Amino acid sequence: MSLIKVNPASMGGEPGTYSNGLMAEAPARTLYIAGQIGIDAKGVASSDFGEQCRQTWSNIEAILAEAGMGIENIVKTTIFLVDRADYPAFVEVRKGVLKTHKPASTLVYVSGLVKPEWKVEIEAIAAK
Repeated sequence: MSLIKVNPASMGGEPGTYSNGLMAEAPARTLYIAGQIGIDAKGVASSDFGEQCRQTWSNIEAILAEAGMGIENIVKTTIFLVDRADYPAFVEVRKGVLKTHKPASTLVYVSGLVKPEWKVEIEAIAAK
């Protein structure tokens, strides 16, 4: 299966760290990943945003691996951040995880997540 970036020149071309659209050619298996947060196997979230963000991506990678997929199979992410000040750190962690892969992406700021110590939540859709 191949993923085709869809970034119309009329919209300025390819954005920096994501794609406006990413088309998965059939046949493909699709995996919908529920919102993941930065808790470890013991249910503990670090108070450090960067660590919480890395743990969130690690949880996503574990789900992908269990389905026989990898980061390169993500076609769409939705990110929820609680604090705008965390955005630069989020971008750095995201770059480290995704490297040159640029899935379609939406990022929104929210007033809070289920527990006050949670600072980031990420949903993903993957196809292979």
